[in-house]
Amino acid sequence: MSIFNCQFSILQPGSGQVSNCCSGSTDSCLRRNDVAPPKAGAAEVRRRWARAVCLAEVVAAMAILSIAAVGALGYQYHANKQARVAHAQITATRIGLLLLEDWKSTGGSAEYDPTTLEFGFESTFIPQYFSQGQGVGVGTPLHNEAYTITVDNVPLVIVLKWQDVETDTIAEMTLRQLSAVVKFDEPEGVSGSLALYNPAIILTTYVRLDASGG
Repeated sequence: MSIFNCQFSILQPGSGQVSNCCSGSTDSCLRRNDVAPPKAGAAEVRRRWARAVCLAEVVAAMAILSIAAVGALGYQYHANKQARVAHAQITATRIGLLLLEDWKSTGGSAEYDPTTLEFGFESTFIPQYFSQGQGVGVGTPLHNEAYTITVDNVPLVIVLKWQDVETDTIAEMTLRQLSAVVKFDEPEGVSGSLALYNPAIILTTYVRLDASGG
């Protein structure tokens, strides 16, 4: 038996103690004296958990902000769209009232011609969508024509109609109905479905032919 009982000594980390490897192979000696890594303390665990929670909060906040931004953009788009539609409807109503009042001043004459006003009205054929529920049954189209005009960048198509609704042969008086059917014109390259989607604005008034000399 050898007089040397130990092959070598190992200084254990953190303890300051020396451990002798006195038996077995070198590998077994190293395994016996291997020191496990220190475990994370409670403070470190709390810090890691806090960082994870903060990351989750940031992700949730970003998701909420994204949803809110998309909703705000959608609201702004629809608000602008409805504002343009309201502006077009107001413009169409003003033009319809203008023509009706001017036509009424002539006594509802069947020879009335809006192109003589020099406001920019032009005569054209009656679009097909006017015969598909847009102002049907409110009278006979004046000169069997439609009139177009663009006001405030809003293209309009107007069809003026008239019909005698009542006649008193004794008093020789006739009550005539005057109507203006105003529709947003179709943009170039768009089919008739768009015109069918937007309802027409129908304005109606009455005039007595004998009283006005029409």
